[in-house]
Amino acid sequence: MIRLQNRAGIVSIDTSSALNTVPDCREFQASYDSTLGRRLLHYNVLLGHRHLLPVRSIAILLRPEADGKNMTGHVQLSLPNGKPYLEFEYDVIRLWQLDPATILAGGIGTLPLLPLTRVERSELPGLIREMAKRLEGEAGQAEADSLWTATYVLMGLQYEEAFARQLLQGVRAMKESVTYQAILREGREEGRAEEGRRLLLAQGKKRFGEPSTDVRLAIEAITESAILDHLAMQLLDVESWDELLAGL
Repeated sequence: MIRLQNRAGIVSIDTSSALNTVPDCREFQASYDSTLGRRLLHYNVLLGHRHLLPVRSIAILLRPEADGKNMTGHVQLSLPNGKPYLEFEYDVIRLWQLDPATILAGGIGTLPLLPLTRVERSELPGLIREMAKRLEGEAGQAEADSLWTATYVLMGLQYEEAFARQLLQGVRAMKESVTYQAILREGREEGRAEEGRRLLLAQGKKRFGEPSTDVRLAIEAITESAILDHLAMQLLDVESWDELLAGL
């Protein structure tokens, strides 16, 4: 299960039918974590003990930023005298090196990973069409909705937001997705708030002088454009930064 957290909600992708059929423990990484191997060892032991089955551990790196010197697929623990007492191996899948055909041949649950595989930007429209065919034939409306939204969120790891939106704009499920629309609203609100903070600082500087570090931090912490608009309207009615921000 992939779980992607953002302020609009959580996107989950069921991966139980993809990549392989052996019982396994998969860890999806978007950033580098030097302790990943030890964590996979911990999960492997817990799952093996609970189910009394062998468990295959897989680290799935979503982008190059998640790779590093410790992503070797091997963990060795040693005693203080240097003698090894435990060795553990896990598989490492680097998505940007993976042939997209591998994902297309798997279950629909991992189709949102397609844009992160070894593809050129010019190839993405064709892959999205292939994905659309799979989902139209194999997924219900609710599942397709969730998977398209997950595709949009995952594309944010590698591509510009405008490009992702343009690429997926023709997908009906995207237009109907409540989660996707919430993400777009959040993005628009963040854009308005960023512009509001910039204007408030610029206009306030002309009236009150250079803002202190505390003032800047207080303004940067405001995320609602309505509050920033209200403060901008108060600029001519107060005499200092402190008075302007007193009501926060």
